[in-house]
Amino acid sequence: MKKNYIFALALAMPVAAAAQLSPVITSWVLNTTGATGYGGISSNVQTVQYSATQVYVSSTCIPGYSIGPWNSNPNTPSNQNFVHKFTRSPQQNTGTATVVGLGSIGVWSNGVSIFNAKDGMSYNNAGVWNRNALYYEGISFDNCLGHPAPGGEYHHHVNPTCLYDDTDSTHHSPIIGYAYDGFPIYGAYAYTNVNGTGAIKRMKSSYVLSTATTRNNGPAVSTTYPAGCYIEDYSYSANSGDLDAHNGRFCVTPDYPSGTYAYFVTIDAALYPAYPFVLGPTYYGTVQTGNTGPNGGHITITESTTVYTGSTGIGETPAGIKYRLMPNPTSDYVYLYMHETSANNLKGSIYDASGRLLETLDHIQPSIAYSFDLSKYAAGIYFLHLQDDKQKVIEKIIKTK
Repeated sequence: MKKNYIFALALAMPVAAAAQLSPVITSWVLNTTGATGYGGISSNVQTVQYSATQVYVSSTCIPGYSIGPWNSNPNTPSNQNFVHKFTRSPQQNTGTATVVGLGSIGVWSNGVSIFNAKDGMSYNNAGVWNRNALYYEGISFDNCLGHPAPGGEYHHHVNPTCLYDDTDSTHHSPIIGYAYDGFPIYGAYAYTNVNGTGAIKRMKSSYVLSTATTRNNGPAVSTTYPAGCYIEDYSYSANSGDLDAHNGRFCVTPDYPSGTYAYFVTIDAALYPAYPFVLGPTYYGTVQTGNTGPNGGHITITESTTVYTGSTGIGETPAGIKYRLMPNPTSDYVYLYMHETSANNLKGSIYDASGRLLETLDHIQPSIAYSFDLSKYAAGIYFLHLQDDKQKVIEKIIKTK
């Protein structure tokens, strides 16, 4: 689909102020171009607003990439007009853990819903042996491993393979969503050690598949009811993998150098989804009201907020580096347009999320357009540094698959 980019002029925050923006504000795939997805519906995240304590994310629940078809699924994706709320100060729940229920349990970074491991049905409708959505509904997943629910809510129960490069095992995966307790969800790969050291490795679930051949009050294991077709076939085995019972861990990440609790999507060596897929049976943190339950995801904002515009418009430091960076997010090229009143003789550098220098461009001048080809790099987070001897500005770039 051809995209028409509309360049709006606006002043970006100075570097000092931008540094105060947390990843829960800046990690979303903002639609700054009017791009559309399935059914001609505006795609990705429409608006991000924030206050001192909350972040509000508005989305259609339609991704920017192509979706469908859905075998054996009669539902059709539609605009959900979601407004989700995330706390800027997530906290561990030290009481009874909140069960990860049916329906949306969080939001992918492109505004699409995250569902849990269940398909909403159980053996003999007894609520005991709950069906594994991957086993029973996997036939209806599209190439991006998503499908629409009744009512048109497009969602993923498992790893959203079109959202990031799940084949890149050499770089720390980007943030690809947030759970409703406010903690980030990363792709499948992270540092070996929780202190941010060691090689990049695929995060392994600590849930193991039962070898029993019978199920109490359930069907015996057979070709009709194989091991793994019910989520109760899996049990948590501490330290058998990298992650805890919630499918996460407290660790240092590129976005949280001081450490954070984070969930990770889990896949096996063949890139096939591994239970519990995203979140475990319970949340790690405290879940705010309004996102789940009846009318969930349709928050009414009752406080003053600031709209986060990402990289849309003119960026400016107090000393006078002025520019436009478009499009952002991008799947290939990102274009740098220098304002006519900007500083002269700047140096531009592109870094990946681990701080590795990828490209440089010297002698950047006012009134000239420049381009950086990111098509050869994996999907993820990158940073453009613009500087001279006296000043510097850093701009975040989101590279999509």
